Amino acid sequence: MTTPEKPSGHDDEPQDPLSELFGRLMGGAGAEGFDPTEIAKAAGLPSDPNLLRQMFEQVQAMMSAPGGEGPVNWQLAHDHARRTAAATSDPSVSAAQNRDVDEALRLAELWLDKATDLPGTGIIGRGWSRAEWIEATMGTWRRLTEPVANSIATALSTALNEQMPEEMKGMLGGASSMLTNMGGAIFGMQLGAAIGALSGEVVSSSDIGVPLVDLEMALLPANVAKFGEGLGLPEGDVRLYLAVREAAHARLFMHVPWLRAHLLGAIEDYARGVHIDVSKIEELAHSIDPSNPESVQEALQGGVFMPQRTPQQDAALVKLETALALVEGWVDELTATATEGVLPSAAALREAVRRRRATGGPAEHAFASLVGLELRPRRLRDAATLWKSVGDERGIAGRDAIWKHPDLLPTPEDLDDPQGFSARRSRAEAQDSEVDEALEKLLAGGFDAPSESPDTAGAGEQEQEPEPGDGPEDGTDDGGAPPGAPRA
Repeated sequence: MTTPEKPSGHDDEPQDPLSELFGRLMGGAGAEGFDPTEIAKAAGLPSDPNLLRQMFEQVQAMMSAPGGEGPVNWQLAHDHARRTAAATSDPSVSAAQNRDVDEALRLAELWLDKATDLPGTGIIGRGWSRAEWIEATMGTWRRLTEPVANSIATALSTALNEQMPEEMKGMLGGASSMLTNMGGAIFGMQLGAAIGALSGEVVSSSDIGVPLVDLEMALLPANVAKFGEGLGLPEGDVRLYLAVREAAHARLFMHVPWLRAHLLGAIEDYARGVHIDVSKIEELAHSIDPSNPESVQEALQGGVFMPQRTPQQDAALVKLETALALVEGWVDELTATATEGVLPSAAALREAVRRRRATGGPAEHAFASLVGLELRPRRLRDAATLWKSVGDERGIAGRDAIWKHPDLLPTPEDLDDPQGFSARRSRAEAQDSEVDEALEKLLAGGFDAPSESPDTAGAGEQEQEPEPGDGPEDGTDDGGAPPGAPRA
């Protein structure tokens, strides 16, 4: 980049409008009281004050915010999630709403007692605002997305460094740390935007099926009301049905302690295998319109960094989708059983929840395109059918006993034929029982010597070596004649 020579006697004047704009943007001399729109026009940037302000804030965050631990700016992700949630109405939960939520969850616990052998949680129910949901879940979001985020931020900073003109590198000096901050800030802002938007769609702490919080039961009253719009059902019915689902999730994750790690581990296994296509980032660097501060966000949400999955990731994804389907199918079946006969609108609400979980909301799609992972139970109906079939054949205790160990969980093949799961499992259990019995007999020394049954005893005597005095030499012939009989 070239700049005109400064006139003599005016060393303190900026070299060009763009330099002045960025100098003041970054807190240089005279930053207070200047009119950015006039300078922006001269620099070829948009003159809309709101657009400029948004652009300035994003560039400032990218270039000046400290990265924190690792290449991703998690503080910026958190702050942007909060700002996104606050962009729409996010009122604090009132005392009356908190009371309604707690009462709904207490009643849900009573209804669930007839539907499962897993005991109640004893957790006090809470009402959350969207901001409170973000605060409660942000740590888990970081854990789930950190491998992908680090990979994208590193690749982005590398691509930015390679694409930056040499003269700009000279102006910026040692800019590697700034580029790393920029890459981490770009991803952090987009991740925060996705989480903030998701906070406007979830109705409870466990709504997406993944345990984002540990040992909590909460509903988001504003989102519960939003979910009920257009259903033509009483708000209390909607809240009760969603409370039963929340309480069922809580029982499952509390009393099946390995399940949370199983689900989060499957997501982490998938995320660790993500490799970013740098060529797509280079295309992005050429295509971004500097006058449009939304261009990076649109590129990210359009899946520009979406990598090709490896076979290991495909396996992790199958494991995750199966586990999510089994969790959601179990909750779906329990909720239907618990609300049968006590909540007239239960059938309509069940179908509404199923459709919502199958399709996902806009924020969920944005999150999926950002990190390459959809957190939706694609086979919810198959899993619910399987759990109902197992319950009908084995009873409640037999159905819930399947959660005792991950090796007992149904497989994707079982979801292909839910009705035949119990028969296949019974055959497998019979084979396992035979193996266990044989092993116990072996350890007890039961295979050290042949058993002494009459048949085997007689067979043993016939196979003994002839003793002296037996056989033809002692007066017996081939026909078995007694001793002393004349020979033929």
